[in-house]
Amino acid sequence: MEIFHISAECYPMAKVGGLADVVGALPKYQTNAGHNTRVVVPCYDTKFKNENIFECVHWGTVKLGNFNFPFNVLKESTNKLGYELYLIEINELFNRPNIYGYEDDIERFVAFQIAVLDWIIARNKVPDVINCHDHHTGLIPFLLQFAYKYENLKDVKTVITIHNGLYQGWFGFDKLYYLPEFDLKHVGFLEWNNCINSLAVGIKCADAVTTVSPSYLNEINYAANGLEGLFNSVRNKSKGILNGIDFEVWNPLKDSMIAENYSINDFEAGKQKNKEKLCEQFELDPSKPLFSFIGRLFDEKGGDLLPQATALALSENFENLNILILGSGKPEIESQLIQLRTDYKGNYNVFIGYNEDLAHLIYAGSDYILMPSRVEPCGLNQMYAMRYGTIPVVRRTGGLRDTVIDFGDDGNGICHDQASVGDICYSINRGLKLFADKINFNKVVQRGMTADHSWERVCQEYIEIYNLIIEKNEI
Repeated sequence: MEIFHISAECYPMAKVGGLADVVGALPKYQTNAGHNTRVVVPCYDTKFKNENIFECVHWGTVKLGNFNFPFNVLKESTNKLGYELYLIEINELFNRPNIYGYEDDIERFVAFQIAVLDWIIARNKVPDVINCHDHHTGLIPFLLQFAYKYENLKDVKTVITIHNGLYQGWFGFDKLYYLPEFDLKHVGFLEWNNCINSLAVGIKCADAVTTVSPSYLNEINYAANGLEGLFNSVRNKSKGILNGIDFEVWNPLKDSMIAENYSINDFEAGKQKNKEKLCEQFELDPSKPLFSFIGRLFDEKGGDLLPQATALALSENFENLNILILGSGKPEIESQLIQLRTDYKGNYNVFIGYNEDLAHLIYAGSDYILMPSRVEPCGLNQMYAMRYGTIPVVRRTGGLRDTVIDFGDDGNGICHDQASVGDICYSINRGLKLFADKINFNKVVQRGMTADHSWERVCQEYIEIYNLIIEKNEI
């Protein structure tokens, strides 16, 4: 089977969040399972692009209404990622340091999708399945079905995988002329609430819809930023598939980014050495339980709750608690977290930004990882944490509900129900008590380290969906 994954992100080429990790891992396991898997992302100005060798395999011009943009298709030459990686190079639109956040993002990602399909149809070889990821690729199922120029691709099966349904790629009908010509009787597929909604288009037109956890599929039926009715209407072609993690990348026994390697057989000593290294770097006491947060500092992740929860928890447990935060986001949250350094020196620190090596060390050296998310379609941090013997402290939502069971129920983590300062602090206090009970603490750690979050399982679920839609069966 020939499978194309089209995405705005793919680790290690370009990463903002979990989308990149999924698109960077799933295709490798599909390739290992015997399929021809290709990944296509925009050509950003990133470290990976600049440090690796690419060859041009196609060139052309994207017509975006009255604008013409030359583009190249670049292939990573060595297949070092375990699958074929292609970059769509449109220098006027993507030769920039950031992935998102530009005024012309609509133009950028519409042009990207058109360039992808222009190249695919020029190959004279029709793929079996195109798996689109999030709204940045949501127009592709519509264009395959209805744009005249892609007539020869109309039988290609499409899946849209929703990593975060809050972001939908809205734009006005004044930009309809960006799209390749199609019969206007089909324009209704583009419309949702009087505008073009890229995610809604993909949901309507794709042969199958997947979300990145079963619980998130249920949640978006009543909390989907305006698309609740649409999600309800396509349940017969929808499935929630819990993401996996790459056990080759996230392996404390082989990880070169951590201070000391270890396995489930010697995790106490190994984690302590990593904790000592981490605490030395951030002026913390390695004898105290360490609660860490890794992620974007936005309301969606509960980032706005962290300053007050951190201050309250440290005030109540100053002699027996360390907190470390790695992340970036809203300037006001960042400022509040930086200010706490002065107030709780020796028990607290923060790193504003993101550093992959540091993230690995935090997973290896922390006792607990905090995830007080309001929205978490799947979440990977809790899986990384458990793999490294770090206990997740989570709000029950989305994939966190599917992967973390409270230790009070013989589970692998600490769970709470509300995204609130009170619930976070209550869970931290439960963690402090558990930390003091080393026998039970280690049992919770071991349950997490032995959990199966491998991509082999996930890969097979995606292949089953591809086969069903190719055979024209319901999911």
